[in-house]
Amino acid sequence: MAPAHPAAHAPAPPLYLQGPEGVEGPWDEAGDRLEDTGRAVVCTTWGQWLTAVLLDPGLRPLLGDDWPRFRRTPAAAGRIRFAVSRYVMKYAAATALDVPVHTVELGVGPDGHPVLRGPGTGVEIALAHTGELIVVGVSRTGRIRLHAQPADLDPHRLLPRGHLPAQEAAALDALPATERRTHLLRLLTLPTAPTTAAPTTAAPTTAAPTTTAPTTTAPTTTVPTTAAQDGATQDGAARDRAARDGAVFAQEAAGEWSFTAHLVQDRYLVGEAHRPRPRP
Repeated sequence: MAPAHPAAHAPAPPLYLQGPEGVEGPWDEAGDRLEDTGRAVVCTTWGQWLTAVLLDPGLRPLLGDDWPRFRRTPAAAGRIRFAVSRYVMKYAAATALDVPVHTVELGVGPDGHPVLRGPGTGVEIALAHTGELIVVGVSRTGRIRLHAQPADLDPHRLLPRGHLPAQEAAALDALPATERRTHLLRLLTLPTAPTTAAPTTAAPTTAAPTTTAPTTTAPTTTVPTTAAQDGATQDGAARDRAARDGAVFAQEAAGEWSFTAHLVQDRYLVGEAHRPRPRP
């Protein structure tokens, strides 16, 4: 069944994966979202996966060609994050492709972003992480990009000023702090964002067992990604106003990027950008 054109649907908050559930995870709901809108986003916190990563005999066959890289990663936290990100990407891709998870092959594209090999033609995949949070997106309808950061991070640490044209930097400085943060999140999410932004970290979080983000997720806001338009904030008074008024959704035009900001676990901001393909 062909997915509906993405302009007909406001993006939903990320689905939450409660630890190493495998086929018991939120994959049916992810499949429903893929059928309805052409894309789905899943998130998890890797701290819940310690036992599975250390003891699961199925980890090596699941990682496949990535096993040597997993073994070479020096820090334990880095190994766990790497393994969990591959786990979630493979299950999300298998859902999008409707194939067994062991047949999914991951690679890295020229831009450094993950890609699907083999039968993955036409399906895009994206990955972002900060602290314990890992976010994976898949799309059947066009390109998808993700960015994650702590919600309370100083926006001036996210994008070095030298990477912005003077006019855009001045316009950014004129925005209220909360709008500036969302605008920077949008800039960092888009594929043209520089790769030299300051690294982000967050304190570990404890997640509740649920199939959606385990704490209140603010209504998402989608805006066309043009320099003249600013994203709507997802925190403070504007977040409360969004909760009262409902989500704001601007339809996407084929070939243009749209942007959505999600508040996850009341601790992280996740940026989701999507560029739909032209209709046949």
